[in-house]
Amino acid sequence: MEDQQIRDRIEALEAEEKQLRAQEGAAAETGHDDLIAADAERLAHIKVQLDQLWDLLRQRQAKRNAGEDPESAQLRDQGTVEDYLG
Repeated sequence: MEDQQIRDRIEALEAEEKQLRAQEGAAAETGHDDLIAADAERLAHIKVQLDQLWDLLRQRQAKRNAGEDPESAQLRDQGTVEDYLG
């Protein structure tokens, strides 16, 4: 996957996140807790995907800087990207 493809996917996920947050606000005003719960689950999934994609971009850049092939960078699992300490 090329950097631009990763960035495009990030932008699409960020747009979806924005849309879901707007829907969540509207659902809260009308008392639709079921929609809020469904949106919260999807938002959590989007957060993980965004973290993974940003990590992949950072890996690719680090490999480029080290003179390595950026194509060898791999999407890391949720546990790895969500448990970063710094």
